[in-house]
Amino acid sequence: MKFALDDQIAAQPDMVAKLLTVDPPRLDGGRPIIFTGIGTSLHAARIAAAWTWHVSGGRVRAAAVDAHDLALCYPLTAEDQVVVISHRGYKRYPSAALDKARAAGAATIAIVGADAPDQPADVVARTCPNETAGTFTVSYLSSLAVLAGMVAGLEGPHRERFAAALRTVPEALKLTLAEPAPIQVAEGCAASEPLLLVGFDLDAITAAEAALKIKEGARLWTEAMSTEFSLHGTPAAFRAGMNVISITPSADDQGRTETLRALLAKLGATVWTSGEDGADLRFAPVDPWMRPFTSIVPLQRLTAELARIRGTDPDTLHGGVEPWMSAMTELTL
Repeated sequence: MKFALDDQIAAQPDMVAKLLTVDPPRLDGGRPIIFTGIGTSLHAARIAAAWTWHVSGGRVRAAAVDAHDLALCYPLTAEDQVVVISHRGYKRYPSAALDKARAAGAATIAIVGADAPDQPADVVARTCPNETAGTFTVSYLSSLAVLAGMVAGLEGPHRERFAAALRTVPEALKLTLAEPAPIQVAEGCAASEPLLLVGFDLDAITAAEAALKIKEGARLWTEAMSTEFSLHGTPAAFRAGMNVISITPSADDQGRTETLRALLAKLGATVWTSGEDGADLRFAPVDPWMRPFTSIVPLQRLTAELARIRGTDPDTLHGGVEPWMSAMTELTL
């Protein structure tokens, strides 16, 4: 069975390439930068904050804050730059965070989908049209493309490296999509509940995004955490028969990924690897800072394969199935 999700995943290289040709909003490296969103948009915000740190050589340390928390808990000032990421542009708390930033006199940038309503921000950047699948994929990479363009405009010792690496992304996405569908991994993980995803540095954010996709599309409870976090306390819950997807790090994590994999094997868990070479889930080699674009793709495809095996619908989430249909329809986001 083919899903709209499959088409959306396949559309990502062209959409990213298109957005990388558009002049992005400008950020001021001399002022605080706060990236905010909910869910997938928050994951994009976390990536952007990390990129800012890297490109500026640590001179600009941006924050990534959940929009619910930002709207209700944290003060803002006129010195701040607030970047609100929301694909559809009308969710309650991203909108509230934007209103709060405007009321504080902060500079505001809204990153929204092409079909989103007008936004009351100083600058609005559009990404992609509304998706045909309820399990969003192209929206995530589209937001990353716009955010990467913004970060590439910051002054810093690694600006040229980042900009050059960014230009390689569309081709790397095409190569990643040319890999075989992850059917074997899906067959191994389809009955594993919970499923654990782990990664180091930027890959930990990819794991969080992938866990959300699998929950949405395959109705399989999936947990995500950093490699080191998974070694602290969490092993008490590891057990024989559970499945774990471990993303091979691009940077030196002082052997902690291998330590985790060995521990899981001793406890009888099945460990699947994701990485650039020889992994169960493969993605094309890129500069480590560009991995958020490529490392998520095999996990998006895994979501589709899991949905086919489990008989779920990643396009309409629970669709017409009760009680989810009524409960989720009544839920105001």
